[in-house]
Amino acid sequence: MNADDRARTAGQAHAEGMVVRRQVLSDAHVDRAQARTSAFTEPFQDLITRYAWGEIWTRPTLDRRTRSAITLTALVARDHWDEFALHVRAARRNGLSVDEIQEVLLQAAIYLGVPAANHAFAIAEHELAQYEQSEAGAGTDAGTDADTDADTDADIDPATHIDTDRERGRGAGDR
Repeated sequence: MNADDRARTAGQAHAEGMVVRRQVLSDAHVDRAQARTSAFTEPFQDLITRYAWGEIWTRPTLDRRTRSAITLTALVARDHWDEFALHVRAARRNGLSVDEIQEVLLQAAIYLGVPAANHAFAIAEHELAQYEQSEAGAGTDAGTDADTDADTDADIDPATHIDTDRERGRGAGDR
């Protein structure tokens, strides 16, 4: 990255980040996140849009497929299950196949532990089924239904490993 690239303004990073965020997470997800933004959460929304999406996801060295695989692994490692569910769908949008997501989770089982991978497989299976169902129903704009939301206050059912707030259509947070 040269000096001209680093000289971007915060506004440019935000604008570029918003484009990537919408492409990866879906317009519908980002629209819902923006609709829920309050004066209190606005600085956080700006932070993640500028830095996560505008500075990191826009870097040219790694493609989005690779970034998605890394992100899935990191979310499993940190037990961030609601974000993991969101990024399973994002990984499909970024071109990872179901088999590649499965391989990421098998790799995670070895390096992060079988219990974490077991939980990840349960969530991923549910999210992949929802993604495929929404893709079949939506045609070109797959994965834009309410199940795409991530909740920061998620209530994960221990039996099914499913975010029960998401199943009831509630969501307080976003990434």
